[in-house]
Amino acid sequence: MLLGALSAVVAMVSAATPAIASGGDAPGGPGDEAVYQPADKEAFGTTHGGAESPVWFTLGGGRMTEVFYPDLSTPAVRDLQLVVTDGQTFTERAQDVDVRTEPVSNHGLTFRQVATGTGWQAETTYVTDPRRASVLVDVTLRSQRPLQAYVLYDPALSREGNDDSGTSGTELVASDAATTSALVAEGGFAATSTGYLGTSDGWTDLADDHTMDWTYGNAGPGNVVQTGKLNLDGVQNGHDTLVLGFGKNRDEAVRTANSTLSAGFQTAASAYAKSWRDYLGSLKQPPKSVDSRHERQVYDSSLMMLAASEDKTHRGAYIAAPGFPWAFGFDRQIAPEFGSYALVWPRDLYQIATGLIAAGDEEGANRALDYMLTVQQQPDGHLAQNTRVTGEPYWTSIQLDETASPMLLAWLLNRTDASTLDGLRKAAEFMVNYSKDGNTAPWTEQERWENQSGYSPATIAAEIAALVCLADLLERSGDSVGAKRYLDIADSWASSVDGWTVTSNGPLSPDPYYLRLTKDGKPNQGTKYNLGDNNPGEVDQRTVVDPSFLELARLGVKPADDPAIVNTVGVVDAELGERTPAGQLWHRFTSDGYGEQAAGGPWDVVWPTPEPTRTYGRLWPIFNGERGEYELLAGDPESARERLRTIAATASDSLMLPEQVWDNRPPAPEERPGTGTTSATPLIWTHAQFVRLAWSIEEGQPVERPSVVACRYAQTC
Repeated sequence: MLLGALSAVVAMVSAATPAIASGGDAPGGPGDEAVYQPADKEAFGTTHGGAESPVWFTLGGGRMTEVFYPDLSTPAVRDLQLVVTDGQTFTERAQDVDVRTEPVSNHGLTFRQVATGTGWQAETTYVTDPRRASVLVDVTLRSQRPLQAYVLYDPALSREGNDDSGTSGTELVASDAATTSALVAEGGFAATSTGYLGTSDGWTDLADDHTMDWTYGNAGPGNVVQTGKLNLDGVQNGHDTLVLGFGKNRDEAVRTANSTLSAGFQTAASAYAKSWRDYLGSLKQPPKSVDSRHERQVYDSSLMMLAASEDKTHRGAYIAAPGFPWAFGFDRQIAPEFGSYALVWPRDLYQIATGLIAAGDEEGANRALDYMLTVQQQPDGHLAQNTRVTGEPYWTSIQLDETASPMLLAWLLNRTDASTLDGLRKAAEFMVNYSKDGNTAPWTEQERWENQSGYSPATIAAEIAALVCLADLLERSGDSVGAKRYLDIADSWASSVDGWTVTSNGPLSPDPYYLRLTKDGKPNQGTKYNLGDNNPGEVDQRTVVDPSFLELARLGVKPADDPAIVNTVGVVDAELGERTPAGQLWHRFTSDGYGEQAAGGPWDVVWPTPEPTRTYGRLWPIFNGERGEYELLAGDPESARERLRTIAATASDSLMLPEQVWDNRPPAPEERPGTGTTSATPLIWTHAQFVRLAWSIEEGQPVERPSVVACRYAQTC
């Protein structure tokens, strides 16, 4: 009887815990569901230029997070990190201890992480190989007594981490149907294992008893995690270099990794840093407006962020951010294929391109315009809401400010070649003839915040300015008839925009003010709509404002001293502005729900209960740039300088600028108002806005404001 009971217990334990093995297949497949890491990155790096090195890394939470290969819309890695143990009393991952991430001074986008654990400290420095598709991690481990160090590697090849297979050996190799990665160590691996996340992976093994008992040779397909024991002890052996190489197949990936390893970390790191020094040296000298050391550092970081966000195969494709915020990285219902924000929005692309122009990189801006017109423009003339860098549309709503973007950009670049004008005409014809559900342009299916239809002052400003810019290009190319047609439409919309978007009986001011949008073009009617993003019920459109109305002044459709413009500035400050230790910042619009839950949990729109969980949009630094540009037009350069300082103050220690920062109601005391939330970081638009405002202050006026529009409507030539 006793023997039978013991046998049953043994059987239960064996079923619950993978057996110790030497080689062989790992149990427990396919493993836990694959998701991506939080989007608030501490670093984003790649070599400048060079199609031979189509690889980008991100850092966050104490480790290397998503690595992109072979393009910037395709993550290939979930994470890679160190594990340190004494083999008896503690086992610590880098993500579980205190970690500081910092840029390496004067070395471009070289970043270092310093992790401090129980009696140990590890420094990991990251670069990519300018000649190959490899990421290098230089590792230094220091401790008072001999310890053991491991590397945990979680591949997620081809945007999907649930279908990888892996093998253990001299190299740790993972593959799917399209891509292979190979992880190698300069000092070799003392032991390796390939298992499944949550059941037979190396962390599950080490966390159990502080030793590596499992050495599985194969796993997959599934959510595979690979583990290598490093020949490091922190005392006698304190240095190693890891290389993660990629290729189309095993031979190519292993060859790539080993070639990079043979050349050595210093060779790659020197060439990597030089690529960024050369790029920065090719641009204009920084403007005098960045007059502090910190602002200059943020400025240089911003220039590199803009350039790093361009794909190396699909030139001109600059992504919005190298991450997947909140539910976009873990909820398959909202994102069946993970991808946002590693996509190209024409709107963001315009913002990035104008930053490049301001800094002196017109070649990059011209590539962006070419990408808009040759890749993103659809057969009917409109520009896709967003695309992967390959040009494949991702979301498919119509946003007319995006269709207007190439006209504005072409004017700034003085592009009058026949091919460009043909593409611009197609875009304009789609825009002026657009209709849906009985509504006609300038009404748009979605405005710049992508969750409402209607008459948006920001969208209409872009449409009017775009038509005037196109008319000027056509006039210069000899098409006076086409130019007059577009000017007539622009004039009609310019004379009507207030009638569509300015309320004179709203509750926020006794004087007229611009609304975020109207659903029906009737701003004095209390038409109601749901704001979306987990906001319950409906609101009167007259109660919702948005700083984006300043597009009317920034793009030259209205003078800065227009009474409705001036009054709305005050309304927006009262309704949406907050003063933080970083300075004055603004919410996106009234009761915006695109942000974290009250307790800091991630935004989502799919909830297990009938009622949505409230989420709260926080403060957006981009509005400081737009306000600063307006203040230059209003004759207040000192306020514009303050806006620049505030954007710089929102940068992380590693000089990344975020999409959003905490307001004065953060979820926890350690989250300080004016510092980055868990939103997308770096947001490339924010970096572009910082660069553009810096140059606008230098020039005394917004550098992207088309003079041909301002002369026509704002009487400022």
